[in-house]
Amino acid sequence: MPTPESAAVAAELRGAIGKLTRRVKHEDRIPLGQVAVLGALDRDGAMTTSDLATDQRVRPQSMARAVGLLLEQGLLTRRPHPTDGRKTLLDLTEAGHAALDAERGRRAGWLAQAIEAELSAEERELLARSAGLMERLAAR
Repeated sequence: MPTPESAAVAAELRGAIGKLTRRVKHEDRIPLGQVAVLGALDRDGAMTTSDLATDQRVRPQSMARAVGLLLEQGLLTRRPHPTDGRKTLLDLTEAGHAALDAERGRRAGWLAQAIEAELSAEERELLARSAGLMERLAAR
């Protein structure tokens, strides 16, 4: 059972991370669901629409709409599944990689500017050390 202190820190951290994540997402130009699809394909490689729906925890019909929009924009491409002729795999195109990189760059750029504008040198050092701690928690 966590101590009251750990529980309080956990609640504050969850709230702060949620607020920061929502603020950073304001920098996006591609809708969040579509960015999530691009990110999943970038991280995990080619997938079927069904696999993407499972990965993103959405209904297959919703994923099919998002995939259709990304295909229309030239950000995804389809190719036959190597072992199951009934399926197709989705991959990022060069334009898809570029769009995802631009989204990530806008997010990171905004955050870097906010860090420089809002935090002292000592606070920036503390935040840098804290990032490693958050990584450890996320890996648990």
